[in-house]
Amino acid sequence: MNTTPFDLTIIGSGPGGYRAAVLATLRGQKVAIIERATWGGTCLNRGCVPKKDWHETAKWIEQSRHFHQRGVIGGPLGGDMDQAWLHQREVVDTVRTSYTDYLKRLGVQMFSGHGRFRDAHHIRISGATGIEELSTRHSVIATGSAPLLPDSIATVPGRVLTSDMLFDDGVPAGQRVLLVGGGVIGTEFAYIFSMLGKAVSWVVHSPALAHTFYSSQAKDTLRDALEALDIHPRAGFQLARMEAVGAGVTAFGSDGTTLEADWALLATGRKPFTDDLGLENTAVTRGGNGFVQVNDHLETAEAGIYAIGDVIGPLMNANQALADATLVVNNIVSASPKSRNSLWVPELVYSAVELARIGMNDDQAEDEGFEPAVGFAAFETSPRALGQDDTRGFVRLLADMDSGALLGGEVVGREAGELIHLLSLSADREHFLRQLAQARFNHPARAEELLNATETLAARWGLQAQIFGED
Repeated sequence: MNTTPFDLTIIGSGPGGYRAAVLATLRGQKVAIIERATWGGTCLNRGCVPKKDWHETAKWIEQSRHFHQRGVIGGPLGGDMDQAWLHQREVVDTVRTSYTDYLKRLGVQMFSGHGRFRDAHHIRISGATGIEELSTRHSVIATGSAPLLPDSIATVPGRVLTSDMLFDDGVPAGQRVLLVGGGVIGTEFAYIFSMLGKAVSWVVHSPALAHTFYSSQAKDTLRDALEALDIHPRAGFQLARMEAVGAGVTAFGSDGTTLEADWALLATGRKPFTDDLGLENTAVTRGGNGFVQVNDHLETAEAGIYAIGDVIGPLMNANQALADATLVVNNIVSASPKSRNSLWVPELVYSAVELARIGMNDDQAEDEGFEPAVGFAAFETSPRALGQDDTRGFVRLLADMDSGALLGGEVVGREAGELIHLLSLSADREHFLRQLAQARFNHPARAEELLNATETLAARWGLQAQIFGED
């Protein structure tokens, strides 16, 4: 056993675990991190990093439809999903090497194996070289999530896959793909698969993105963009069972409908990975859905043990895990603990158009007692968007009618995932729109539509004093 206690030991090396390890080390802590599978967790190996690589490829293929208008010879381009899989793997391998090298350079102690709590301050690691035990003052549970399958549905290698299996094992043979699920993952893959040349049958129970907080305008813009590419979800399909038949698969709906394909991808959600961690040897508790229970400071019922990211939910994405990691390290090393505020962590969808949001939506603002004012600017007249042949989307801002404080915002369209960060920079949301109105912008730029939306909001709702400083 290591006789000198670590200040912080992290179980799980996904984006939250990695961020916590790096930041804690930079703030003078002695840190250990434990990973039982592939370093980098789901996001790096089978989630946001490879998926965004594929999304970029898909956008190139889509944009090639307009090449002739720009004087570019050739196109439209086609997709090769097998080669695209190899490309994302090269990207992932490069990032993982950089990731692990940086941890080593910082002096983070890395342990490969399955970490389990022996008690609140000791973690036993079962690895290829045997069993090792660490002593630690604080711990962070950052073990992420695993695919959630519908009842009575089992995976079949090469036939019925989860996204984890797709990125781990490669693309199965066959052009006909049955895609099940209308959440973020399903909505992203419907676009990616179609652009990469697959014949996609996309089935959903509820309308796509029905359980997200995006505005109806955002979802309508995405629906129109998908329909323009002949991508249509089939709503109301309740998957009852699935069989691997011959060289393909057959899906049976609860209404007796059958659908056939060469292979199927189940994008039906994820569940927290919190089993077999030795939590029963601590005071850590879990809810009925398996999520670790934490307080506002992300500390569990066991003092000194924290949890972050997918294991605590309800939002399960890398952005939230990274924000949680920053919060937890602050709360461990600082005498001034901070509370989690998931509203102000960006949410993204990368599909036929990008959807990005932060803060409250209209309903949430009204539920909190605000009277929201709306500022809107479309990309259809943006010189930059016109020059990119992509004018879909808009900026939509919400402000409090009384104070002019920023309540939330959406960016829909190209580069939305980058532009949304402009709305997350200031902790002083009371005066943020005034700061934005006084900012200097490159021209032409998509970011200018944030300024236009702010100015429109002030003029339309009589908020000149709050935003422009006028009497």
